[in-house]
Amino acid sequence: MLSIREKIAYGLGDTASNIVFQTVMLFLTFFYTDIFGISAAFVGTMFLAVRIMDAVTDPLMGYLADRTNTRWGRYRPYLLWFAFPFGAISVLAFTTPDLTENGKEIYALLTYALLMLAYTAINIPYCALGAALTTNPAERVSVQSYRFVFAMLGGLMVSALTLPLVDFFGQGDKAKGYQLTILAMSILGTLMFLLCFAGTKERDFSTDDNSENIKAAVKALWANDQWRVLSAAAIFLLTGLVLKSTLAIYYVKYFLGREDMISLFVTSGVVANIVGVALAKKLADRVCKVKAYIRLQLIAAVLCILAWFVPGEQYLLALVLYVAWNFTINMGTPLLWAKMADTVDYGQYKTGVRTTGLVYSSVIFFIKLGLAIGGALAGWLLAAYGYQADISQSQETLDGMLLCFTLYPALASIAVAFVMRHYTLDGQRVAQISIALEQKHSGT
Repeated sequence: MLSIREKIAYGLGDTASNIVFQTVMLFLTFFYTDIFGISAAFVGTMFLAVRIMDAVTDPLMGYLADRTNTRWGRYRPYLLWFAFPFGAISVLAFTTPDLTENGKEIYALLTYALLMLAYTAINIPYCALGAALTTNPAERVSVQSYRFVFAMLGGLMVSALTLPLVDFFGQGDKAKGYQLTILAMSILGTLMFLLCFAGTKERDFSTDDNSENIKAAVKALWANDQWRVLSAAAIFLLTGLVLKSTLAIYYVKYFLGREDMISLFVTSGVVANIVGVALAKKLADRVCKVKAYIRLQLIAAVLCILAWFVPGEQYLLALVLYVAWNFTINMGTPLLWAKMADTVDYGQYKTGVRTTGLVYSSVIFFIKLGLAIGGALAGWLLAAYGYQADISQSQETLDGMLLCFTLYPALASIAVAFVMRHYTLDGQRVAQISIALEQKHSGT
């Protein structure tokens, strides 16, 4: 059994990660279009272009982490090595130098690409560390529940404090306000990464030689059919999640006409996220994790569809449905990440090769691909529906925003539920695999 102290220390790492992740999801598109002055279409294309880079960097990072050998372990050292660079690059991404339109686009592309590289270098080893803490299936759900409660606390901080801090630091200059706000959050995030490094301990559960070259490791990964299921689910999940989260600010400001309530709207959603992930273990203790996850996705889809019928003057009803959607969609988050650790064990059981970092890095790549597709769709669809920054929008644009915020995310959740029907690692099978690996490790 892991101590509560170690679970909290591990969770702090995702608090730090979410300072950037949630800022990107909630504010970066809006920052680029309404503060930095870049077109929505370019922002969408940029998000997707950077993800092409991740197709190479993410698996390489996982492969490298699996073969790192230090006195601190395989994965923990990266928290120490990249905490400061990650914080510094985050500030650069939210800095607005006085450049031409093309210069702004080049600057945004370079700093965003660097930000995603730094995120890869620290987040993939961090995620893989979760599988190196324990082999107990129930403890894995507990670890991920702690992790995502703390992750959502980071999201809560971002959603509740970003706009007030922008006003406080900027004193009317929003560009300066964003820069100083991210500077303050980055300092805090760096300290949290260091606390995560200091408060966790790796336990090496590998029973096989990990000296295979990358071609052999990728071959073993591809043989893991359950990894393929999770990867497909991750794309659809994040596409819908990011599309809805990105459009939330636009939806409240323009469709609901309540710019004064943006912070309350997004913060309420993050509070619902926290409650959802906190209750995930109780759900997993009572219901099969796979069946529970599928049902949560279908409920989330229904909530999105219901939101499509809410008229623009019904702010309270829109808020209630948004809170319910966040609660539902994020109750499944710890279950999904616990499944990744189970998939690592399954791959080792099936192929004899343990590819912890490669499994996590590749699934994270598909998560970030979904993040990019969702962000790109947000930019492209806003442009396609005629959006122009900071003016009254046409009825066609408002109708398009509503579709992007409701029905399109619903389709994504339905796709996730369909894909997860092919995931077969239920509790009984995971327990059998765990026993078989333990026996092999002990030589019995």
